[in-house]
Amino acid sequence: MAEQPRFSYGGQAVIEGVMIRGRNHFSLAVRRQDGTIEHHSEVLNSLYTGRMRQFPLIRGFIALVETMVLGIKALHLSANMAVKDQAGEEGGEIPSWLLGATLAAAMVMGIGVFFMLPLLIIWLLDSGGIVSELIEGGLRLGLLVGYIWGISFLRDIKRVFAYHGAEHMAVHTYEAGLPLIVENVRKFPTPHPRCGTAFLLTVMLVSIVVFALLMNPPMEWRIISRIVLIPVIAAISYEIIRFSGKHQDSLFGHAVAWPGLLLQRLTTRIPDDDQIEVAISAMQGAVAADEGREYSVTFKPRIEESLDTSNPAVGSSPETHGGES
Repeated sequence: MAEQPRFSYGGQAVIEGVMIRGRNHFSLAVRRQDGTIEHHSEVLNSLYTGRMRQFPLIRGFIALVETMVLGIKALHLSANMAVKDQAGEEGGEIPSWLLGATLAAAMVMGIGVFFMLPLLIIWLLDSGGIVSELIEGGLRLGLLVGYIWGISFLRDIKRVFAYHGAEHMAVHTYEAGLPLIVENVRKFPTPHPRCGTAFLLTVMLVSIVVFALLMNPPMEWRIISRIVLIPVIAAISYEIIRFSGKHQDSLFGHAVAWPGLLLQRLTTRIPDDDQIEVAISAMQGAVAADEGREYSVTFKPRIEESLDTSNPAVGSSPETHGGES
């Protein structure tokens, strides 16, 4: 049996691509409109790889910051590639501040919808005690699932979710010790225990317990707690996801991972071979960078797509176009 890798690789879907976070580097692979795969890798900030990342709970908070910052950076890089595809290589780039402001606004809206709105509903119902915490938690969970279910019907999001599935399948293949080729990647499912979707679901469940332990304080303190305790809840949730990811074969690990795996039926889709190739390139790039090797993309664009000048759709995206995951 192949030796299991010690480092747990993970990543996210971006615009027409996949980002993989390695031990000391991150690797980004994006499918351009001419069919080629563009690769980019960078060394990770020492904050994300230093000794503080070894301490329980603290590492959860650092991972939360890293996920947001690295996710914005990867999305920014892929978005600029998409802009160049649409406007030509001389086209302008999306300003970093604009993307950051957009995601900051999305974060504020997310806190408002998933944390403040359920609290407001409970306040209007004039409900108190542990029952109110359970109802609030149920509303929060329902809003999350409903939101994911709703956007899953959008054409662009479907393509994002396919890249999300490709990322997970590539990680599964690497963890199984198999060569990273399309045929091997196809053997694995799209859900993965360490997925960000599972993390979000765990945050919702942990928040029910944490807020219940506050013993129903006055409304103003309940509002404050829904904001200031988010990092604490995220840190606890990270430890739970980390544990279940390292103990997938145990009964407890399987039980903890099962709800997140179930929810990923909504956030992942079966990718096509082109998307799998992008995920493989991102994974191979991350591994090569961590091992100090140069990496060059081995996949070539399909000739029939890149040379067919009679088709007015040549150079455009496939039927749907992706976004951040």
